[in-house]
Amino acid sequence: MEDGSPELLTLPGGQALVAWRRSPRARRVSLRIDPREGSVVVTLPTRASRGAGMALLIDHADWVSDRLAALPDALPFADGVEVPLCAVPHRIRHRPDARGGAWVEEGEIHVTGRLEFLPRRVRDLLRAEAHRRLTQLTAEKAAQVGRPVKRVTVKDTSSRWGSCAPDGAIAFSWRLVMAPEFVQDYVAGHEAAHLRHMNHGKRFWALVDKLTAHRTEAIAWLHENGSALLRIG
Repeated sequence: MEDGSPELLTLPGGQALVAWRRSPRARRVSLRIDPREGSVVVTLPTRASRGAGMALLIDHADWVSDRLAALPDALPFADGVEVPLCAVPHRIRHRPDARGGAWVEEGEIHVTGRLEFLPRRVRDLLRAEAHRRLTQLTAEKAAQVGRPVKRVTVKDTSSRWGSCAPDGAIAFSWRLVMAPEFVQDYVAGHEAAHLRHMNHGKRFWALVDKLTAHRTEAIAWLHENGSALLRIG
């Protein structure tokens, strides 16, 4: 089913979850791996057939199999599991008899209520913490740029850690809250620099380097560990 839930298909390299997407902007059939879902995404131009997508999948079956096998193991939000907060491991503790929702205390994430609500409550806690941290960072860097931020939002994106719209609205992946603080600092600086330069030219990168000292190490960290962040929760 196109633009629906991934379906399990048997390819020459083994079974794989395949999600179909149709895009009027696509000029050719393409494949990409979605680390968050652990699936391969087939993008079809408007007039391309599903058969064309299947042909590309079969031709690149080994690539698909290798890339999916290389993904880090999924790490669910569950009682007793350790998840990173600013790269520091925090163990999830289910507190069914307590009250207060979810909170962080002494290296642990405490979650009250029924067990089936635990994943959502952990996710909501991390999203709120991401919004708090990234809003503050962005405001500080926007002040240096001398341009206003319309708003800051956090989303669950799979292809971008941050984005800046022409109207000054900035969005981040909430999963950045699990990354080291220097990574958060870089991504906030990157998006704040777009308030002045809506491109990736020399002046843009020069401004990024004025806003954060962590560009090189942060990009390297995200390249190495970004897929693992997408597999959490």
